[in-house]
Amino acid sequence: MAVRVGVAVRTLLTALGGLMVAVLVYTLATDGLPFRMDLLTRWMAALLIDFYINIAVIAAWVVYKESTWIMAAVWVVLLICLGSVTTCGYIVLQFFKLTPEESSKDPLYFVLVRHQKRKGVSVITARVIFAVLGCLMLGTLLYTLIVDGSPFRSELYTPWVVATLIDFYINVVAISVWVAYKESSWINAFLWILFLICFGSITTCAYIVRQLFYLSSDQPIYLILFRNNHRDLKPSDPPLMVAASE
Repeated sequence: MAVRVGVAVRTLLTALGGLMVAVLVYTLATDGLPFRMDLLTRWMAALLIDFYINIAVIAAWVVYKESTWIMAAVWVVLLICLGSVTTCGYIVLQFFKLTPEESSKDPLYFVLVRHQKRKGVSVITARVIFAVLGCLMLGTLLYTLIVDGSPFRSELYTPWVVATLIDFYINVVAISVWVAYKESSWINAFLWILFLICFGSITTCAYIVRQLFYLSSDQPIYLILFRNNHRDLKPSDPPLMVAASE
């Protein structure tokens, strides 16, 4: 079962990454470069803020995963420039790095984990950061609704807006896989994923803040990546032994 889940996620993200590459090539060919002021409407600006908050969340995990700051910086720049193409490529690469034993036990856990732990920001600091990002997006959404009305207007959906929406929702798929992995109830997972689809990075930040409140202030922040039964791990605990004991 674990192997099939890993293969399914890897296949899904490979397909989505390929789709996004095709969308980018098509949009560049038919609508030119995106760096034009006429494209930056209020709703496009709001979408970009939403998009990059989710990118910031994924980038935080990438920084945790990478063993050197140089490689972490390279991947973060690629995330900023290429969005979900990099997200999908990075995650699929992590799957290919798994040993057969890791793939057979809990592939999602081993994709998420970094074998040599890196000290991150404190739990309290992380709560503040993600709460502020969530409030920023909520304020942006409310402001844009008030001054520019509903986003469900056909004239807003230029080729680059559509491409950005596809990019945005592929990242939402990646985050949804993590949420589904973490939640013990399929009903809870479904509800959170539905909120992710409807409210984007507001939900991402709310979910992360909620998970951070399950941690005590002296626990390492990376424990929010894993299921609840991994929250009491010490940094020195071998991940493979933990997965094998379940």
